[in-house]
Amino acid sequence: MPALNDPNFYKTITLICEHTPEEGAMGIVLNQPTNITASELLTQLNIHSDSAAANEQPVFAGGPMQTDRGFILHSGTSEWKSTMQITPELHLTSSHDILEAMASDRGPGSALIVLGYAGWAPGQLEAEISANSWLTMEYRPELVFSTPAEEQWITAGNMLGIDLNLLASHPGHA
Repeated sequence: MPALNDPNFYKTITLICEHTPEEGAMGIVLNQPTNITASELLTQLNIHSDSAAANEQPVFAGGPMQTDRGFILHSGTSEWKSTMQITPELHLTSSHDILEAMASDRGPGSALIVLGYAGWAPGQLEAEISANSWLTMEYRPELVFSTPAEEQWITAGNMLGIDLNLLASHPGHA
């Protein structure tokens, strides 16, 4: 929501990957590109890439926690060493084998490379939603993988039937 003043989440789209009452929630911010390309990341990891598409792919800031830890949010199967299934079509992988596959054009059909993640303590996300800090919607692959990052926030609002530019960032008083 526009009133959320946390700079880590201002005008972001955040995909909740895991949520339990005991452990809290873990998510990935989807629309915050960094100035790092996949080519630079692969070079740092000593992974040779023959893939022009992989090399040009942007790397995103997935959230403020453990920003030195990388994840691949992707479509397709869970054939990689360290993969968590989010939905039957969506997975989150944190092992190098997926990057090696992407570098040789054998990776998943759609993928986002992210550094870091967002995390909430038990009950914290629920409290933020109750305080109207977040709008929620079902996962939409076209939003995650086909919509440019700079358009995702407005597009998500449009998918909900809301023009986010018309929402006030502070409550009115009568």
